Order: sequence, then C-alpha cells, then structure tokens
Amino acid sequence: MKKVSPTIRDVAAEAGVSVATVSKYVNGTQRFSPTVEARLKEAIERLGYRSNPLARSMITGRTRTIGLVILDISNPHFTNVVKGANRVALQHDYTLLLVDTEESQARERSLIEALAQRVDGLIVSTRMPDEEAGWMLDLNKPLVLLRRSPGLPIPSVGIDNRLSTYMLARHLLNLGHTRIAYLGFGTARVNDERIQGARDCLAEAGLTLDVHDAHAPTAEAGERACSRVMLGPQRPQAVICYNDLIALGFMKEAASLGFRLPQDVSVAGVDNVPYGEYAAPALTTVDIQSENMGELAMQKLIDALAGRTDASYSTFEPRLIMRASTAPAG
Repeated sequence: MKKVSPTIRDVAAEAGVSVATVSKYVNGTQRFSPTVEARLKEAIERLGYRSNPLARSMITGRTRTIGLVILDISNPHFTNVVKGANRVALQHDYTLLLVDTEESQARERSLIEALAQRVDGLIVSTRMPDEEAGWMLDLNKPLVLLRRSPGLPIPSVGIDNRLSTYMLARHLLNLGHTRIAYLGFGTARVNDERIQGARDCLAEAGLTLDVHDAHAPTAEAGERACSRVMLGPQRPQAVICYNDLIALGFMKEAASLGFRLPQDVSVAGVDNVPYGEYAAPALTTVDIQSENMGELAMQKLIDALAGRTDASYSTFEPRLIMRASTAPAG
C-alpha cells in the first residue's frame, strides 16, 4: 500500500500550532519565536514533510530558483563558475537553472528574457556590449554580471584581464624570449584587455607583440591557428593564448608539426583549467579563480534578493602558475 505523504495539517497537529502558522513558516512570509520555529522544524523533519514548490511560489511570488547564463558549458572555466555559484546557492536554499548560450550572441537576449520569467534573479555571462545590454535593466529582476560593465548600474564580478597577460609576458621576458605572439579570440570583450596587458609589458622592454586571432575560444581553434602562427614569416619563440583551451590545441598541433615544446616554442594560457597540469608538457597558465568568481557572484545576487544592492565591480587578482610548457629561450 502506497504511503500517504504528510500534509500541512499533520505538521500543525504535531507542532501544536495552527495550519496558518505552518503555512507562513514554510513559505517564509513570517518569522516566529525561536521556540515555535524549533517545534515547527522538528515536526517537519520527524514527519518528512515536503512543501509543494509550485504552490509556494504562487503564494510568495518567489521560486527559490536562480538563473545562471553561461557562454559554453564545455569550457572548464564556466563549469567551475557553475560549481562555485551552486555551492553558495545550496547554502541559501536556492536551486540553479542553467542556460548555455553556446557562444551565440544572437540567441542571448531571447534566452535571458525567457529565463527571467522563471527565476528570482540572474547571473549572466554575455558577449553583448554594454551599449546593447541596457534592456536587461527592464527585466525587473536582480542581476549580477560575470564581467566588468562600467556602462551598466549592475553588480559584477570579474578578473583583471590586463594583469593576467602582463604577468605571462613578464614571465616569458624573464626567460629570455623576445619574439612573443598572442593568439586571441577577437569576439570576446576581454580580448582587447588581454592584448593590452601583453603589449604594455613588451613595450617596457622595447619590444612589440605579434597578434593573431583563433576566431573561437576552443582547442580546435587553437589547432587550426597553429600552422598560421608557427609557419609564418615571423615564427615566435613564445605564444600567449587567450585561454587554456586554445593553448592546449595549439600545443597538440605544434607537436604534430614537429616542434618541440618548450624547446622550440613556449606556450601559455589563461584560466587554469583542471586538466592543463596533465598536458604534456604541463601548461603554464594564469589562475583566474573561476570557482571563487561563481561563489562571489552568487553571494552578490543573494544580497540583492535581500534588498542589499551594491552595483560595484569586484575584481579577482590573477595568479601566475609556472609549469613545463614555458622554458628559457634556446
């Protein structure tokens, strides 16, 4: 015989309170004395009572759900952002609803607008320029952006992109490299910042940066771009890549072309994806603290949902991780 699930009336009887009191406690619409709340919590746990989330959302207007919009779930950087955000969401009894825009700026607005109708607030990663993203303010939902957006009065979290590549360029200069290239992803808003960081560092040494575009932030794109960079008229001694995925693809193809790594070319990336240290050779990179970024973004959104809105931008300091893919110039 199927076990009958306990009802709100069962909880009320067990705790010795009214049905209305249980309803207000479960839905979070009213607080009670510590003694009453302790009795309610004990009764709910003892009976195994589970409230109906749909009914609760109809009563409170809250879904206890957070929307998280990312650019590419296959990119370990975003996977780590999700892990960090989810960790904080669970601590506050929120559930994540994830949307992957698959690096399609054309789909971003429709997906974000649809998601906004089903959640209490949103954390958004977008390629959309600030001047085209003002419509997000009309969603009437708390928002946090995973990037620096000085043109929008929205809380945001990000990394110092210029410093990331400045650190890599300085590391390569210290190893004696003078012909340094940058393999980027021109569509990304932060690409210019990463170019500038490397360029500024080289300029201090009286050198110039050779810039190339991989046209996508993927390992496959790094593979495709490798021959163009390495077999061109200005073969670099070292290459800084927009991210680790491009760097890993580049390294794979460079080895296929007969180049020794790092003896013939040093390669470095940005992100510190989990499997970079297991590459052969292990990838030099910059840790941009992806999980911490997700955690802080979620905490900012939790604060906004509680009425503590702060439109400031929080920056994480990049950390250089030196591994075997970079070595002294030969």
